[in-house]
Amino acid sequence: MMNVVAWVLQGVLALVFLFHGVVYSISPEPLVRSMREQGQWPPAIPGAFRVFIGVAEVLAAIGLIVPAATGILPWLTPLAALGLVIVMAGAVIYHFRRREIPAVGAVAVLLLLAAVTGYLRWQTVPL
Repeated sequence: MMNVVAWVLQGVLALVFLFHGVVYSISPEPLVRSMREQGQWPPAIPGAFRVFIGVAEVLAAIGLIVPAATGILPWLTPLAALGLVIVMAGAVIYHFRRREIPAVGAVAVLLLLAAVTGYLRWQTVPL
């Protein structure tokens, strides 16, 4: 049962971070046009750092699924989740300092899900 929970969490997190990472790293015009019109894009962070975050999120999404699915270096899966915890902790601080409280809540939920996923794959149902 816990293995199914872990896989569902891995899949959800991988999809979320794959999408967000692609948007952050390559910023395809159709996806960001509406954000730009609302004055929410680009975020108030340096472009190179934004791309770094995006690439890290894409790599973490891959790390949540591929090692676990293939059985090759499966210990990378909880490390990918830990990396997302670190990125999300920084995002919570970033959004809190900008007083973007709804974003803080959403990011905190992702942080919690990543932490639970890492714990499950490290201690409860390791691969």
